[in-house]
Amino acid sequence: MPRLARRFAITAGLLFVLALGVHAVSGERPNVALNAAQTPASPAKAGPAGEEASLVAAFRRVEVASVSDAIEQLLGKKMYMSHRMRPVAPGSHFAGTALTVLLKKEENTEGAPALQGMLTAIDQGPPDSVYVMVVEDGSDIAGIGGLMGTAMSARGFAGAVIDGGVRDTSYLQRIGFPVYAVGVVPSTSVKHYRFGGSNVPVTCDGVHIDPNDIIVADNDGVVVVPRARAADVLKLAQELDFKEHSMQPYIEKYKSILKAVEQFGRI
Repeated sequence: MPRLARRFAITAGLLFVLALGVHAVSGERPNVALNAAQTPASPAKAGPAGEEASLVAAFRRVEVASVSDAIEQLLGKKMYMSHRMRPVAPGSHFAGTALTVLLKKEENTEGAPALQGMLTAIDQGPPDSVYVMVVEDGSDIAGIGGLMGTAMSARGFAGAVIDGGVRDTSYLQRIGFPVYAVGVVPSTSVKHYRFGGSNVPVTCDGVHIDPNDIIVADNDGVVVVPRARAADVLKLAQELDFKEHSMQPYIEKYKSILKAVEQFGRI
């Protein structure tokens, strides 16, 4: 090798070693090409958790009435709760997966320990959960209040649906946590109820709910979507939404709902 080329190679090698030393001191990795074994892995594709989140997010963008109609058309049954189930605050709208809790009516002297399971369910619940509580014969018993609502909100729950009463409504409105219940009462479940289980099948305001079913709610009420048919229900609900939203300007233009129904086949 010619002397000039050899000197250039030695100098380049020294500079590279010096660069490695600088990076080691600074904690940075040298900016060198990576071979195939060093190439960073590609971002992981969305798994079941990602698919679930996407499904829930899509249900938030459809109207509950369309979801209810889609279920009736596909499954031939009613999966909406009665007019008694109303939001604490107007404008409530959410979708999420059911985390079910059952309270059994039973007078006791244990107090709060008898109900610890309902609190544990909150602390273990993942984001986008809907806390579905059934208070046995409890329309005049507050199943939840401000403290439980605060915990659910902090953990990223979508909302709560209580087949029973609710209290601390001003506070729940202030923190913006959406709750549906069959009544507003100042009472407590402590010493009157016992925790009966979580993530178990329940019947909430007459509707059967399995854990992880999808709950969708807005000003029109609450609908339960069986998890096994959620994708089919979503697709049809989106189609029904599109037709209805297209019909509104059509009716305004032609001043006829009969023409709109004939055109779009939706009512």
